[in-house]
Amino acid sequence: MVDPSDAIGKAKAAVVERAELPGMSLMEHLDELRRRIIHSALYLAVGFIAVWFLHDRFVGIVQAPLNHIGKSLVFTHPMDPLNLDLQVSLVGGAILASPFILFQVWLFIAPGLYQREKRFAVPFMLATVTLFVGGAVFGYFWVLPGALKILIVNFGHNFTPMVTIEEYMSFFLSIILGLGISFEMPVLIFFLAMFGIVSPRFLWKNFRYAVLVVFVIAAVICPSPDPWTMCIYAIPMLALYGIGIGAAWWVHPDRKRAKEAAA
Repeated sequence: MVDPSDAIGKAKAAVVERAELPGMSLMEHLDELRRRIIHSALYLAVGFIAVWFLHDRFVGIVQAPLNHIGKSLVFTHPMDPLNLDLQVSLVGGAILASPFILFQVWLFIAPGLYQREKRFAVPFMLATVTLFVGGAVFGYFWVLPGALKILIVNFGHNFTPMVTIEEYMSFFLSIILGLGISFEMPVLIFFLAMFGIVSPRFLWKNFRYAVLVVFVIAAVICPSPDPWTMCIYAIPMLALYGIGIGAAWWVHPDRKRAKEAAA
């Protein structure tokens, strides 16, 4: 039998908790969004300028996987070298400014969170940056060199490669940014679970579909049709999905309600 005093106490606690949330009108939300966008743009501009002064070094880092197999970039338009410098500076500046930009994102969504949820601010930023950098590093040191070697050296050994700046940068960014974003899976699952959109039971029940999707993605980014090589790319993403299930179990509202009921 439920104790009426406990039910009343929990109801009062819920009312107090909701009272923590400040009321904001639509115009106030839009004004807050404008402020965060402006701050983010300023951080991006500072990051762009900082990287621009070292753009030759960063361009060398971008070209290194291609130079490692004895090839170099060519250009077909007079603006291509300048566009490469600008693009590398912009992407490098965005990565450099990402912690500050993510903090602006957090400041925008924080007013809609309860006090107990705001404690995730620092872990959110650390996890997001770490996972993205981890995915980018995985792509730069393993996926990109392997793809270039197989596609240019193995499959293209009967031809003379002419890798243009524009096409190489498109290929480079698709791998580096694609893997960086893919590695954010635990953070995405964390927030979906925290807001009750998905549950650990749902994620575990649909694990076989997640395996299918992960292997499809691995088949797209994997430079070799060899299934063992494909597994090398799929296993980290499956591990991240498993970490996401653990994070979902930790923050899902059902677990909190069960814990409160047991207390």
